[in-house]
Amino acid sequence: MDFNKIFQKLSGARLSHNKDLSKLIKKLELYMPDNQIEIIIKSYTFGAKAHEGQKRISGEPYISHPLAVAEILSDMHMDGSTIAAAILHDVIEDTNIKISGLKKEFGKEISSLVDSVSKLDQINFTNKAEAQAETFRKMILAMIEDIRVILIKLADRLHNMRTLDAMPRKKKERIAKETLDIYAPIANRLGINRIKTELEDLGIQQLYPFRYSVINNALKKRKGGQKQIVKKISSQFAKALKEENITHKVIGREKHIYSIYKKMSEKKCSLTDLADVYGFRIIVENVNSCYRTLGAVHNIYKPVPGRFKDYIAIPRINGYQSLHTTLFGPKGIPIEVQIRTTDMNKIAESGVAAHWQYKAQDKSLSMHHLKAREWLANLNELQKSGNSEEFLEKVKIDLYPDKIYVFTPKGDIIPLSRGATTVDFAYAVHTDVGNRCIEAEIDRTPAPLSSILKNGETVKIITARGAKPNPSWINFVVTAKARSAIHNYMRNMRQEESIDLGKHLVDQSLKDLNSSLRKIGKLRFRRALKDLGLKKSNELFEQIGLGERLAPLTAQYLIAATDKNKNTPSISNLIISGTEGMLISYGKCCYPIPGDKVMGYHSSDRGIVIHRNDCANLRNFRKHPSKWLTVSWEDDIEQAFSSHIQVKTINKMGVLAKVAAKIADLNSNIESMLITSHEEHSNLSFILSVQNRYHLAQIIKKVRNMSDVIHITRDQTHHKVGENLDKTSNIQ
Repeated sequence: MDFNKIFQKLSGARLSHNKDLSKLIKKLELYMPDNQIEIIIKSYTFGAKAHEGQKRISGEPYISHPLAVAEILSDMHMDGSTIAAAILHDVIEDTNIKISGLKKEFGKEISSLVDSVSKLDQINFTNKAEAQAETFRKMILAMIEDIRVILIKLADRLHNMRTLDAMPRKKKERIAKETLDIYAPIANRLGINRIKTELEDLGIQQLYPFRYSVINNALKKRKGGQKQIVKKISSQFAKALKEENITHKVIGREKHIYSIYKKMSEKKCSLTDLADVYGFRIIVENVNSCYRTLGAVHNIYKPVPGRFKDYIAIPRINGYQSLHTTLFGPKGIPIEVQIRTTDMNKIAESGVAAHWQYKAQDKSLSMHHLKAREWLANLNELQKSGNSEEFLEKVKIDLYPDKIYVFTPKGDIIPLSRGATTVDFAYAVHTDVGNRCIEAEIDRTPAPLSSILKNGETVKIITARGAKPNPSWINFVVTAKARSAIHNYMRNMRQEESIDLGKHLVDQSLKDLNSSLRKIGKLRFRRALKDLGLKKSNELFEQIGLGERLAPLTAQYLIAATDKNKNTPSISNLIISGTEGMLISYGKCCYPIPGDKVMGYHSSDRGIVIHRNDCANLRNFRKHPSKWLTVSWEDDIEQAFSSHIQVKTINKMGVLAKVAAKIADLNSNIESMLITSHEEHSNLSFILSVQNRYHLAQIIKKVRNMSDVIHITRDQTHHKVGENLDKTSNIQ
């Protein structure tokens, strides 16, 4: 078909006048029917007219952007409707074109795709975060109906990242962070590796330009010297596979800058440690050849123990399949090898997009699409409760899983986030199974519902008719689906059930303290309710039943309220919100101060003990989740608090006096002190009286700037020092 004539008829111009369009059509002709290409040309003429006079920040005509998005999708062999929608994806948002006009011109399918990709500028939001979250929510919901929406959005984001240089610095950083946080993980979750890797590399280039430059330059310098080693190893692999009569293709894999940066950050290793790792991909004809190839490469070089992954038998959650092994190469150089079939390689590169590729009716490609559908169905459940920002946070949890794989008694594989419990497993099987679970067995052995699962375990869930989710489960579940389901159930629980549950929990907690509601008495109970800002007892019981208050703390408060000799604290004088009437103390292990993120621990003899979130004692959180509660500081606290600092100084006369004087000048009292002297330096441990984190930061800053001070820190492992301070005399 002469597309020049079609274009001339539609626009009155020659096709050759637009090189980008000509390039796109040449790509489309390789796999797409003529009638679809004609619709795409029509969409271009329509979009070019709608965007006429509009320019990008770079100065280019605006139509160049949607055309570039369309070209990215053509490389993925997407269908005509998707590419037409890509060309038109900004006309509703950035021009006067209405969705009704678009529907009239191009039909329901294309107009629906365009509408789903468009942002929600017409809605008034309270803040930018809410607008972003709601836009994302709409995109996810549209994905559930038609997964092509996210493919257009990913291509749109990719071209925007390629052309980000013209943007102001702050905007570039914001877009890059959003790309790394949301869009690259979504591309990974859908298995679209080619887009994921480019988004990640472009993201780190904009977010951390110096780090990107250092890694990139180092790789370029090493590339020349590595060629001979890569050639030698490739020829060894090829020779061995030829002897085994295995049809193959050996490819030396280039490392992606983002993956190197991520490994350096996670493993705390140098660039040299990672840059000397060589990567190879071997593509063969069938699954049997994959395992034969594995044996062949293991005969050449010894495998590294514990570094073999069989993603063919157990595919990744996004449908990815391959054999991964690491070998001890020449002179001990690590060699990373991926072995997969041609179809597996297609899926690894294109992911869910492979479903639409030309002649991609092969059933071997459909599994990946089904995996994506399963994920989207899970997202549909997540969005049923909470606002848009809550939904976005839940999806983020789902996008960053460190996965384990466990089995049902029938042998079905259930992928879960690392740290998942048997309750997470129950909800992964089905929401109803999670809601009604009462017991669990791990490898045929009874186990608590809070048990953390390990790779390869077989889990059996026992359910009971009429069983209900326990509010305390929220303290140990880790998956977004489980948390969402529990919250949703509790929100929808009938008021009467909440009251009954709350009353039962309070009764039980009072029983543990050798008391009861009868012993408390109606008069004293009403007095306690008044202090808590409540009018009726049912309000209190309902809050406890819904998990908004903890029964043990409430019971302790009610008992305190019955003692005539004790005055319960006024709510207006609280330092920690949510602990009305409770005895409060502060952990000597971490010395929390206002401004720190904190948790509260319910102690039978000390009331609520406040700890910093980075305190080592929070390791006990999973062992006793029911005793921990989320707390926060009240505003405008005037009380002084103890805090701990470690100061390393030059060991000479008068340094201690100078440091002590500087601390005093900053309106802080030294409560106690411990000195450890060495030949060249001294370690000074101070317990100081401070107002808040800001006050402590000012002290640390001023002391750090003193000429004799080598180092100063707020010590996070000082519990031993604190113990010594209690036993030794203070040095004033």
